[in-house]
Amino acid sequence: MTERVNLNIPFGCSSQTGLLRHAIRAALFCTVLSAGAVPMFAVAAQDGVTTARQSYNIAAGPLNDVLNQFARQAGITLASTPQQTSGIQSPGLHGEYSTDQALSHLLSASGLTAVSPDGSSYVLQAEASGGTLALPTTDIKGFALGNALGSMAGYNATHSQVATKTSTALRETSQSVSVVTREQMDDQGAQTVSQAMRYTPGVLTNPYGATHRYDYVAMRGFNDGSVDNIYLDGLKSMGDSGTYSSMQVDPYFLERVDILKGPSSVLYGRSSPGGLVALTSKKPLYEAYHQIQATVGTQGQRGMGFDFTGPVDDDKRIAYRLVGLADTSDTQFDHTKEKRFALAPTVSIDFTEDTSLTLQAYLQHDPDGGYHGGMPADGTLHQRNGKRISENFFEGEPGVDGYERDQQSFGYQFEHRFNDVFTARQNFRYLDSQVTNDQVYAYGWTTPTSNELNRYYTGAEEKLHSFIVDNMLQAEFFSGATKHTVLMGADYQRRKTVVDWTSGSLAPINAFDPVYGNSAITYFSPTSYLRRLEQTGVYLQDLIEMDKWRFSLGLRQDWVKTSDENRIAEFGRPEGTEINDKRSKLTGRAGALYLFDNGLAPYVSYSESFNPNSYADSAGNPLSPTDGKQWELGLKYQPPGTDDLYTASLFRIDQENLATKLPQENFYRAVGAVRSQGLELEAHLQLTEQFKVLGSYTFTDIEYSKSMISTLSTATDIIENKGNSPTQAPRHMASVWADYKFDSGALDGLRLGGGVRYVGYSWADAENTMKVPSYTLFDASVGYDLGKVGLKGVDVRLNANNLTNETYVASCASLSYCYLGEERNVAATVSYQF
Repeated sequence: MTERVNLNIPFGCSSQTGLLRHAIRAALFCTVLSAGAVPMFAVAAQDGVTTARQSYNIAAGPLNDVLNQFARQAGITLASTPQQTSGIQSPGLHGEYSTDQALSHLLSASGLTAVSPDGSSYVLQAEASGGTLALPTTDIKGFALGNALGSMAGYNATHSQVATKTSTALRETSQSVSVVTREQMDDQGAQTVSQAMRYTPGVLTNPYGATHRYDYVAMRGFNDGSVDNIYLDGLKSMGDSGTYSSMQVDPYFLERVDILKGPSSVLYGRSSPGGLVALTSKKPLYEAYHQIQATVGTQGQRGMGFDFTGPVDDDKRIAYRLVGLADTSDTQFDHTKEKRFALAPTVSIDFTEDTSLTLQAYLQHDPDGGYHGGMPADGTLHQRNGKRISENFFEGEPGVDGYERDQQSFGYQFEHRFNDVFTARQNFRYLDSQVTNDQVYAYGWTTPTSNELNRYYTGAEEKLHSFIVDNMLQAEFFSGATKHTVLMGADYQRRKTVVDWTSGSLAPINAFDPVYGNSAITYFSPTSYLRRLEQTGVYLQDLIEMDKWRFSLGLRQDWVKTSDENRIAEFGRPEGTEINDKRSKLTGRAGALYLFDNGLAPYVSYSESFNPNSYADSAGNPLSPTDGKQWELGLKYQPPGTDDLYTASLFRIDQENLATKLPQENFYRAVGAVRSQGLELEAHLQLTEQFKVLGSYTFTDIEYSKSMISTLSTATDIIENKGNSPTQAPRHMASVWADYKFDSGALDGLRLGGGVRYVGYSWADAENTMKVPSYTLFDASVGYDLGKVGLKGVDVRLNANNLTNETYVASCASLSYCYLGEERNVAATVSYQF
């Protein structure tokens, strides 16, 4: 290891220093801390761990799960690969054993053996004839490090980090967590992160209809119109949800998507009470893998992608991954296009068995951002003058409308294990973004009986710079028979956004017989802002294993600063007027779960969230932060010997100070308090080696528990909506997806998949005077492995979404803005792996 020098760099830097310089200094400072950290408390070493006998009661099941439980209870480091343990069952372990005796029993008849090169850690190796042992050829991750995500087979995942920032079995997590695997994304032909979650309970993935510009996700009834609940590799995406600079990652670059339901501020700071979505990017592999693919589809879709990875050196200590994509489409809306070019280079370096570093970059250029707009309820939910607005209608101007986004992020993930107790991790990312937006949108009919829509213009030039760093020190130790996994962390994030907005009005347009070319804009006064956000948080979590009990306790303290400076005189405020807001918040989480031998695991948990508002009301005053509290009661069931998982959860969330904004307004409103309660059911089944099934059901009862008070520019309105449901919150949702792969006979190599999605009615307005009807959509997939006919490595897949071409309204944010759903789209993908 190279010598590290303490740079004595202060964490709080002057405002005159460039933001990138702040980011580099903060990252260097935290690296010094993580590399040179002194253990905060001592833990006595367990001498004679290989000979001391210990009592175990581990049920039979998949070998990787059984070994995971054993390693945690025995307090050892045990390393393996998913390829070694996949498909192998273990008889479990009951009684008193030494470590060596226990491993011998667990691995009996598996063809594997555990070898200890240093007397304190173990590595699984294949038994070879003549007593020769073959070393694993793929990357090894130890269970005790806390960073392994377990295995993913088909649609089933065994572990997740999203709820605890440590590797925790889904069955042992006392909160509702869903996982979308890479295989599920491929089989279902997901083209956006939102689409990848279409079969996940509690998640409305299309609150704004057929737009693909942002990954909007409404969870457990909460939708604030932002994408602030998206995380990438453990870190918040760091876009600015109050502007057009919201970031997006293409699903082709992802390995999995984890969805955590409910408040989660205790580990992540500011967040939505509905939950968060954690994306895991593709990481380098230590075995060579190369894939290229091409896609063509309806709406003029054309795309190509490549995914190359493998070791760089003979010792397999350095590996790379390079993923790229080029994609274009005409979209379902007239005169609009989507176009994307993206590249993600990644390098992983294993300096030693205890120290690793992954360097990441993500470069994306979106020259065309497609459509993003809504239509009045009158003309979409029901006919106007005997006609309905077409699902292809474009209310803008072909020569004016456009959306261009450039985003670049650079980061790393560093990990060092000091000993069998302490492990330090640090994640860091810097983000730079530029967005240009020109949009002509409709707002209301010109007269009560006309066919013409009023049109307005919004223009934006935005530059965003941000960075975020998360430092973690993890300690795993025993206190008697009780196992503790303690996580101590400190994170810091900073964001600056420069926004220049223009607005105006245009000539109306006939919604049923549009004529374009009236592009003259009458401009209003421009606005210009400098928006800043800074958050510092410290957190402490203890995961406790006491026989069959699993307890989780966590606390976090946050300090958040926001500022909004107008760079030109506006709304009676002189140039340079700055509105500042400082908030601090203590949040907590607690959970308890019990593991029955028959696979049942009931649990109860309490969690909190808060989200400071960087938004201001019509008078320019910052809105109060939103606060969320959730109680959740659930039951998980994993049949012994399988990775199948059934989950049922009852929840209640209370949120205060929710903020919302109408598209034609430049200020936000407080909407009182909201209460959401409901039931979620989910099943991930691998019925046979060939047959996979997903099922989900969601019941959400959400209503305003306090009346909305809206401060307008001229008066204060008190809207008596207590007891009403918010918009874009369907009461019922359900889905089923099944996939079957033939592996013999004349159909060998053929794959068939199909699914159905039901979304119940929702309300089109906060006063609950008009309903958005329910709708049912069908999806299908057909694939074939051409290797079965001699084309080794070639695979073809055909995906169809909304197979019956159902015309529907996805939801309405108000009576003025309803969002048309996606029409049928079909895409064929050919991939070649070599």
